[in-house]
Amino acid sequence: MDRIRKITRLRILVLFKVTALLASCTQHPGLHESSGFKLLADRVEQGTFVAQAISPVEIQSNYISPTATKQNPRTSWKLTQDLSEYPKFQSKQTLLDALYNLSLEEVIENIGKEEHFSTGPHLKDIGTRDISYSILLALAITHPEISKANLMKKVKNGRIVQDTGTGGSWPVSSDRMTWSIAAWEIYKITGDKDWLKTAYKFIKRSMDEDLNVIWDYKKHLFRGESSFLNWREHSYPRWMEPIDIFNSINLSSQAIHFQSLKILTAMGRLLGHEVEKYDHIAKALQKSINKQLWLPEKAYYSQFLYGRDYLHKSEKSETLGEAFTILFDIAPRDRQKMIVASTPVLKYGIPCFYPQIPDVPPYHNDAIWPLVQAYWNWASAKTGNDKAVSHGLAAIMRPAALFLTNKENMVASTGDFDGTVANSNGQLGSVAGMLSSVYRVIMGMNFEPEGLRFAPLIPKTYSGAHSLTNFKYRKAILNIEIVGFGNQIQRFYLDGKKNSSHIIPSETKGVHHIRIELNNSFSKENRINLVENRYTPETPVIQKVANQLVWRATHNNDKYLIYRNGQQIATTNQPRFDNIETETHAEYQVQSMNKTKGLSFLSKPVRFVGEDYQKSIEAEYYAPPSQFKSSNYSGYGFLMLSKRQNRNIDFGVRVPENGKYRVEFKYANGSGPINNDNKCCVRTLWVNRIYRGAVIFPQRGDNTWDEWGYSNSIEVELKQGYNRLTLSFEEFNENMNGKVNRTLLDHILVTRMEPYLQPLISQK
Repeated sequence: MDRIRKITRLRILVLFKVTALLASCTQHPGLHESSGFKLLADRVEQGTFVAQAISPVEIQSNYISPTATKQNPRTSWKLTQDLSEYPKFQSKQTLLDALYNLSLEEVIENIGKEEHFSTGPHLKDIGTRDISYSILLALAITHPEISKANLMKKVKNGRIVQDTGTGGSWPVSSDRMTWSIAAWEIYKITGDKDWLKTAYKFIKRSMDEDLNVIWDYKKHLFRGESSFLNWREHSYPRWMEPIDIFNSINLSSQAIHFQSLKILTAMGRLLGHEVEKYDHIAKALQKSINKQLWLPEKAYYSQFLYGRDYLHKSEKSETLGEAFTILFDIAPRDRQKMIVASTPVLKYGIPCFYPQIPDVPPYHNDAIWPLVQAYWNWASAKTGNDKAVSHGLAAIMRPAALFLTNKENMVASTGDFDGTVANSNGQLGSVAGMLSSVYRVIMGMNFEPEGLRFAPLIPKTYSGAHSLTNFKYRKAILNIEIVGFGNQIQRFYLDGKKNSSHIIPSETKGVHHIRIELNNSFSKENRINLVENRYTPETPVIQKVANQLVWRATHNNDKYLIYRNGQQIATTNQPRFDNIETETHAEYQVQSMNKTKGLSFLSKPVRFVGEDYQKSIEAEYYAPPSQFKSSNYSGYGFLMLSKRQNRNIDFGVRVPENGKYRVEFKYANGSGPINNDNKCCVRTLWVNRIYRGAVIFPQRGDNTWDEWGYSNSIEVELKQGYNRLTLSFEEFNENMNGKVNRTLLDHILVTRMEPYLQPLISQK
C-alpha cells in the first residue's frame, strides 16, 4: 500500500512539474516572491509544489505536507455552488478570482440547516468572538440576516454571553464585547433601526457590567484575558494562574472595549439617549493605552501588562491588537504608520505574536492565522503601506491555494498546516479573512452610518482593472470598477459624473455604476519589518530559600535581570540573588537574557513580607463555618459564599494609621476546571461603605475543593483605627452560568503597603 502511495505521489509531482514548466512559458506577472514561495497571477509555486488556477472556478494543487503525516484534503477544487446571488469579483489575477469564489462556496458550506454559521463544515457551534470577528471582516456584507441570527444566539437574559473559558469564563475571559463591533457593522451595512435598538440594549447592559467588574478606575484600563489568544500556555507565562490572567492588561481586550464604548456612544446618540459618560471613559482608555502600553523603542504596543502587585510590559508584539489600534484609531496617525513598518512579520505571514515561546507547540504560539492576517492587511491598507499589503495578500492566498481550502492556522516557520495542535478546513474566520482581502483591501470598502466610503489599496503588481458587480448595499445595487494601482483615489465617478466625496450615501436606491481611478503611486518610505522566526529564552523558575532567591540555570542564557517591585535593580550571571529586602514588603522577579539580548518572560513573583506588616483574618470569625467537605484550610473552618449563603459578609480590621493596604482573600473554587466552564465566582468589596472593586474567585479545578489560592488583590485606603470591609453579591456580579456562583472562603489577608511607618494590627 505504501509503495502504491509513493508511486501516486511521484506521478502527481511529475504532472505538476510539467504543468509548472508550461505555465512558466506563458507571461504571467509575479505578484510576490520570497525565500519561501512565489505568487503569480494564476498560481503559487513553493519548491516542487504548485497550485494552479485553471480558471476563476477551478484550482489544481499537488501539495503534500513535507512531513507526510497528513494528506492535503484534495488535489483539485471546482466550483459546485450557485454564486449568482453574491457579488461577482473579476480581476487580471485569476488566482485571486478563484480564491474569492472558493471562499464564497465555503461560506455557504458553513451555513447549517437552522440558517446559522458554524466554525467549519463539520463543526456545530461557534463562539462569540469567533463569529463576531468573522462578521466584521465579511459576513455582515455577504449574509447580514444570518449574522444577526448568530449574534442573537450569543445573548442570554439580556446580556452578551462570554463563552466558557479560563477560570470559569467571565470576568477572567472578558472579550464578549466583540459582539458589539459585529452588531454595529450589521447596522451600518443594512440601516436596520430595529436591529440598532435591540443591539443597543444588550451592549449597554453588558458594558455597564464590565465597567463595574473589570474596569480599573485607577489605571483607566480593562482587566482580563487576551481576545482571541485564549489558550493560556500558548501566549502567557506558564506560572500565570487564572487570577493572574484576570489581573493582566491585554492590548486586544483594551482595543475591543475602546471600540465598544465608541459604538455605544454612537448608537446612543442615534437613538437619542444620554451616553456622554461612555465617550468620556473611551477617551480616558485611549489615553491610558497610548501611555501605558506603547513601546517607544519597538514602535508598537506591548502585548500585555502582567505580574501581580507590579505589572510589567511584555516586549512582544500582538498582531490582532496592533491592527485594532490602527483600525479603531486608538493610535495617533503617525504611530499607525510606525506600527505597520515596525511589527515583525515572517516570510509566510505575520504571527499571532512575536517572538515565540519555547517548547510550546504551534497553535496561537508559533503560528500564522488567516483571520489575524486579514485584520493586519486591512490595517496596513488603511496606512497606505503597499509593501505590507502585498506581503499580506500573498500570505493569505498561498495556503488557501496550495491546500485548496481556508485552513484555520499554519506553523509560522514552515507555512504548513501539519504540526499545528488543532486545525480545520473551511474555517469560518479564515474564509471571512479571504473575502475581506477583496472587500476591505482591493475594493477599499468602509461602511459608515451615513454611507459607503471607498479607500482602496492595490499594489503595483496587481495593476489592472478590478470589478465587483451585483453588490447589494441597503436599497442599492452597485457595479464597481477600479483601474490602476495606488493608495489614493485620483478620480471617482458615480454614474459617469465626478464625485469628490468618494462616498455612496446610505439613502441611495437602484442600480448605479462606480468607476475609481487610482493615482498609480506609493510612498517610497513604505517598508515592513521582515525577520526570521525567533524564540524567547526560557522563563526562570525561582524559589525563596531563607533570604535568597535561587533558580536553575537556563540554557544559553547570558544574564539574569533582577526586579524588585517592578523595577530592575540588578544583573547577575549566577542563578541566585542574595540582596533581599525582608523586613517590610517586596516582590521579586527574575528575567533571562540570552547572548543576542532576547528576553524571557519575567518569573513568577516571589513576595518577602515582614511579619509585622501582614495579617490574616480567619473568615469563620464572622459567620458560622461551613460543613462543606474540604481540607488544607487555616484556622478552624471556612465559609461558603453562594447566591443563598453569606451573600453579604462584614469583616473588621484595625490599623495603626491612615495609609494604603492590600486586601486579598484565600479561597477554593472547585466548580469546574481551570481551562473551561462558566462558574467563576464574583463578589464586590466595600470599605467603610465605599465601593472599592470586584473580587474574583476563578475555578481552580473540577471538584477540587481543597485546592486553595488567593483572589485578586485590591489596594485600598484604610483609616487609623477600625475599618469595616464588606464582601457582597451584587446584581452585576452574576457570572455566565447564572445559577452557580460560589466559593469557599478561608481567610482575608491584609498587607501594609509603603510607606512602612508602623506594623499592621488586625483584629475582630
